[in-house]
Amino acid sequence: MRILTIPVKSLDRSKSRLGRVCSPLERGALTLAMFEDVLDAALEVRGWEIWVVSPDEVVLEVASRRGVRPLPEAKPTLLGAIGQADEEATERAADALAVLLADTPLITTEVLSQSLNTLGPVVLAPSDDHGGTNLMVRRPPRAIRPRFGSDSFEKHRAEAVAKQLPVSVVERPELAFDLDAPDDILALLDADHPGRIRNVCLELELESRIRVRA
Repeated sequence: MRILTIPVKSLDRSKSRLGRVCSPLERGALTLAMFEDVLDAALEVRGWEIWVVSPDEVVLEVASRRGVRPLPEAKPTLLGAIGQADEEATERAADALAVLLADTPLITTEVLSQSLNTLGPVVLAPSDDHGGTNLMVRRPPRAIRPRFGSDSFEKHRAEAVAKQLPVSVVERPELAFDLDAPDDILALLDADHPGRIRNVCLELELESRIRVRA
């Protein structure tokens, strides 16, 4: 069994760095749109069971409606959510466990499939600045500890090296981009990548709102 886990924050507490240009309701709409775009790509990947871990009832309902396994989040942190998936995947004797962050709206099925099927006990896809980790694959699920947060890419890589585990690094712009700040919305719109998140940004006229506040 190979499991792809997508952790998603509560919609009413998401994307706080967009607070100067978006209301809480708008930030929730952006987060939900990004999640569904990521889920669109993941659902087309063959051979992986998809789990969604979230404390948000709307997110879990969307996951259930779209045929993936919803896991109500027991601990309200990203590491807590991933740890929960680790435990369940280990109990089910999974061969591999991948964690894909839900704020990677440029991801495509092709890039995700290639990345998930990259060989090695540890596969890492760093964020643009190499500070974060946007995708991690572990074979087996607890090959290394999840260290998501500040400098997670280097922490993940260092632990794998310390355990003498080969690390495969996936450098793809579709995976490196994550949406957190107003400038990321402008970059998303410039990329002209189709999807729900783009449509929401256009409907909310975020480009003009961001440029006015710049």
